[in-house]
Amino acid sequence: MTSSLSVGIGRQDITPPLGSWLMGYAPARRAESVGDPLHITVFAFEYAGVRSLLSTADVCLIGNPLSTEIRREMSAASGVPFDHIILSATHTHSGPPMRATAGEAPVDPEYINQLFIPAAKKAAAEAVAALRPALVGVGEIHSDVGVNRRGIALNGSITLGQDPYGTYDPIMTVVSFREPDGKAIGNLIHYGAHNTASGKNPEITRDWCGVAIDRLEAESGGITAFFNGCEGDTGPRLPNGQTTGNYQMAQELGGRAAIDAVNAWRSIKEWRADLPMKVTTEDITLPLKPLPEEETLIQEIESLGDPEKLVGLHYSGYALLLDRLELIRSGGGKQSEPVSTTVISVGPVAFLAVPFEVFSRITLRIRQYSPYPYTLSLSNGNGNLFYFPSQDQLIRGGYEVWLFTSFKTQPFADDSEQHYVVGAVDLLNNLNKQ
Repeated sequence: MTSSLSVGIGRQDITPPLGSWLMGYAPARRAESVGDPLHITVFAFEYAGVRSLLSTADVCLIGNPLSTEIRREMSAASGVPFDHIILSATHTHSGPPMRATAGEAPVDPEYINQLFIPAAKKAAAEAVAALRPALVGVGEIHSDVGVNRRGIALNGSITLGQDPYGTYDPIMTVVSFREPDGKAIGNLIHYGAHNTASGKNPEITRDWCGVAIDRLEAESGGITAFFNGCEGDTGPRLPNGQTTGNYQMAQELGGRAAIDAVNAWRSIKEWRADLPMKVTTEDITLPLKPLPEEETLIQEIESLGDPEKLVGLHYSGYALLLDRLELIRSGGGKQSEPVSTTVISVGPVAFLAVPFEVFSRITLRIRQYSPYPYTLSLSNGNGNLFYFPSQDQLIRGGYEVWLFTSFKTQPFADDSEQHYVVGAVDLLNNLNKQ
């Protein structure tokens, strides 16, 4: 047992074979080439006999309950407690599907069971086996790689594009680890933006974040990984004014991100060995909307028209309305629902696993009131409950708001943001006091 911080890193290839389905945007597409390989990277931390795992996979997202299953497998392989593990996703739309969504690519059980899960277990075990004393350095920089993607049309409707006046988080953070003699261990890059620059194309790719990963890895000499932040309303800042482009645009934007990441890393002035690692998992309780009257819901279902003519997400929405009707008729329904949330802190840095595609205003508010100088929220951390829009955006509607209000049998209430922010800050304060 040691009272100093130890860090280890494991990484495994999770690139699917050519011909595999790629997740992101309908209609679904198959992989025709490999632009760059995909990985799962696991950081193991140990302090005073307590261990935790912080991991990121180059996939779009990992649905529930699959995320729970994978974390349990990682726990068994590494000996790290299940509730001390964060499993997040870089949110590339050019990787294999890890959640079934109507109208999009189907999940491949063979890929998950024979490639992804074994890779996750091996990376977790490797990370623990590689634990050694570490110094920690943190650097940050203003980066305009991302832009608010909720474009507002002249008629007020919301489109997937770019809103130059919208909220986004411009801070890119690099957390770096080295041995006491100065030898590099590795780095993590944190930034919030969709990895969708190449999101409608046939290449397997990490998208723009892959270029930044490779460049910082080459410059520092340490294994590097990307952790996505508040990407729910933030897309890549592409020259076409859209949220998707092509592989070349992804590489170009990645070069811009690479410069920012390297400069953030070079800005590190202090390396510390006396930083404690702490970890906790607690529930944040969110209110649910009251169920509507049965007659009102029936009218909403009938307004959709012939269900046989509905496709994709619209048919999924119809099916959820039927589930909601069954819940009403059974006398079910709840007032609130717990959302399990894990936080790993390393000195002044806190990694908050948010199981949503979370909007930037929510995580910016959490950071504002957090006791940790570097509070890094991770979208799609330990599962995915679709989008989590900030309350000010509900009135505008749009794709993300529609999913938040529709794709749950009993949706979260409109003021869920406030409850989540307060709950997250309470959780962070409690951890900081331990």
